[in-house]
Amino acid sequence: MAGGKLSPRQKMINLMYLIFIAMLAMQMDKKVLSSFGFMKEKIEDANVASSTNIDNILTSLNTKASDQPDKFADLNTKAKEINKLSENLFIYMSALKDSILSDTDEEDKTNYESMSGGDRLDEMFFKGEGLTTQGEQFVGNINNYRNKLLSILGPSANPDLITNIKKRFNTDPEKATEDSPIEIPWIYSRYEGMPMITSIANITQIQGDLKNTEAEIYTNLLGGQLESEVSLTNYNGIVALDKTAYFAGEKVTGKVVLGRYDATLKPTKVILNGRDATSKVKDGQVMVDIPAGNVGSNNIKGTITFMQDGEAQDIPFESSYSVIAEPSEAVISADKMNVVYRGLDNPISISVPGVGDKDITPNVGNGNTLTKTGNGKYILNPGKGTEVKINVSAKLSSGKKINTPKVFRIKDIPAAAGTVRNDFGIVPMPKSSLSNVPIGAALPDFVFDLQLVVKGFTIKVPGQLAVKVSGDKLDARAKKALAKARRGDLVTIFDIQAFEKLKGTRIKKVLPVSISITN
Repeated sequence: MAGGKLSPRQKMINLMYLIFIAMLAMQMDKKVLSSFGFMKEKIEDANVASSTNIDNILTSLNTKASDQPDKFADLNTKAKEINKLSENLFIYMSALKDSILSDTDEEDKTNYESMSGGDRLDEMFFKGEGLTTQGEQFVGNINNYRNKLLSILGPSANPDLITNIKKRFNTDPEKATEDSPIEIPWIYSRYEGMPMITSIANITQIQGDLKNTEAEIYTNLLGGQLESEVSLTNYNGIVALDKTAYFAGEKVTGKVVLGRYDATLKPTKVILNGRDATSKVKDGQVMVDIPAGNVGSNNIKGTITFMQDGEAQDIPFESSYSVIAEPSEAVISADKMNVVYRGLDNPISISVPGVGDKDITPNVGNGNTLTKTGNGKYILNPGKGTEVKINVSAKLSSGKKINTPKVFRIKDIPAAAGTVRNDFGIVPMPKSSLSNVPIGAALPDFVFDLQLVVKGFTIKVPGQLAVKVSGDKLDARAKKALAKARRGDLVTIFDIQAFEKLKGTRIKKVLPVSISITN
């Protein structure tokens, strides 16, 4: 619009064009201010819901600490300390927002487009080249909260939780960059000269971080199972017998426990098959030692009484066991159906009803191996061929020996699927993301939960030669080919070399994965 002598008409057109640009910029500024206001409202709504959830957790924990002090007293004390610390800073932030808006009419407190000025907060926080008392207090309160919270949690706290706390409440200066060669104090970079609604939204976000952090701490301290911990109604009486079948004349041995085998739970009374068994409680378990009874089905039932909210709560339990005659053959079952997989550790359970584990001897041959891992538990590693036979010999209590064979089919690990960001098939993705994302492989719906690692693959970009890559990420040659892909192109990853992580078994076939370029 410059250079040369302009006619009056052209000057008028240029002037109108400048006015139009200025009006458009003003309109965009207003929309940005409104977006900060709407963000603030959403965070405030979330904070209300979080506060209700936190209050419910603390109430339940406080009640449980009274009923089961050995389990919950220390956690309850720590939770109260954390809650008080968080509430104090939350209330301070609310008062600060009220102070910022003190000169704003009530009807204008939701007119976010009018909150473009930052003079009010600048006067509160900044003075000359330094901070006011309020500014120093603002930063000090955040630092004090962070340091005290880390002190309460201690060095043994979850590392991820500690990292989140340090990141959310970090007030370190902004580091120098090429554009800004000097360090900028945290409070200056976030609040000096900022529109009023931007600063209020930032303070509201700090309140949201307080609520999120508090909830994460309680979940972490209680192992993510607070509901099952604080309510006895979620417990079931469990009869855990040493075995499920007994010969006539034997004693039934085992124990009755509550749910999670919690040694800190102390019942006030136990009734077992109509008799008082309170004296048999040990480490939260009721030790069972009664005659087996007659051949056939027999019941074990009773009640365990606990105190909850000052009232006795009876928790019933019931189970049954069978007393059987001596068996004539072994029972063999595969934990993963009657198929075993070459190159994997296949769990196998072997037992003979009424026969102790020490009197059972299994064996395999023809290059197969069977390794014992516990009572009745083995790991089978198949060799070559299509079948493996397990022969089991057992010595009965009468001295008689029995022999039982069981045949399992041997199969190779099925074809895996190539993945990108854990997705397979055709995956939409920008070129920039594909350049850095690792290529993976997975076995959807496979009976084993295997971790697969990729050590090589080939990438084909439309119009370019296929490029072989070593490792699980694109190398320089592959990235160069990918750079020529256009939006809508289908890039194919194939010939994926995948291996099972634990044993290094190579997956014979891996299906390709395709990426639809989105930009």
